[in-house]
Amino acid sequence: MSSYNDLTIVTDSHYFDHDTGGFGHPENPVRLEVIMDSLVSSPILPKLDFVKPHPATRKQLMDCHDESWLFRFEELVLAGRTYIDHTDNQICYDTYNVACLSAGAGITGIDLLENGNADQVFCMVRPPGHHAEKTGPYGFCYYNNCVIAGRYWQCTYDRQRILILDFDAHHGNGIQSAFEREAGSYYISIHEHPSFSYPGTGYADEAGFGEGKGTILNLPLRPGAGDQEVLELFEEIVEPRIIEWEPDAIIIAAGFDAHISDDMSGLHFSTEVYGKIGEVIRRWGKTYTNGKVLSILEGGYELSSLGESVDAYLQGLLKKQG
Repeated sequence: MSSYNDLTIVTDSHYFDHDTGGFGHPENPVRLEVIMDSLVSSPILPKLDFVKPHPATRKQLMDCHDESWLFRFEELVLAGRTYIDHTDNQICYDTYNVACLSAGAGITGIDLLENGNADQVFCMVRPPGHHAEKTGPYGFCYYNNCVIAGRYWQCTYDRQRILILDFDAHHGNGIQSAFEREAGSYYISIHEHPSFSYPGTGYADEAGFGEGKGTILNLPLRPGAGDQEVLELFEEIVEPRIIEWEPDAIIIAAGFDAHISDDMSGLHFSTEVYGKIGEVIRRWGKTYTNGKVLSILEGGYELSSLGESVDAYLQGLLKKQG
């Protein structure tokens, strides 16, 4: 008997069409190649289904972003610009369409989960999304994939108590700004301390405003923090908050740039700790959401460790308990 359950990977070869200028840019197409290479040689490969996403519609994008940003994005791409606002945000002629397809992966995954066609979903996408704000791009991100998915889950399937957990090494400023004034979501971010890390947000005292006060939980880690520190946060702080919140939908912003070999942060996570994180998240899904969890790829830029880290995380998600 297999020790793993099934998981659906939502991905598309068109994600390779987003050209960021070659290997000089950390967010390049080879990231998805190394993940796929690891999955092909993984023991979980027979348990994986691969599904292509539908692009997000304009209305779905506008549930998160101003239409003025959609127009500006499309116009700059068509005009042949090579970046938007900052050289971090490299674009090519295909970037607008690829970003719509990346934003649509979470929506596709939610439909699969809600219609009984998937137990868990991992969206293997690029460009990433958690830095993207309502009115523009930040940090390689153009549309906020997690926020778009959260809005869709709330509006289409009436899942109102959304949990968004973000373990990327960098704070998801775009996710926080989207939800920080609302009572119907809970955003938890574990990231390198903003004094040392992009984008400079995510201090522990940023807890939301108005109706959303208390629904933002930032857990910044000092440079050098590793497996022990992150697992203690999960056990001592994160899990009690989730028990109190009782989510009816779980979205994971799955970034892997806290790995010790990844120079995009000063955190020292091992490959193995991502498997332990996956096991914890699987347990939450079994407890609160009938096993259904949506994970969306965010960062992770060291090619020698990214594929193995994603594989470890997915093995944790799939591992049968007991």
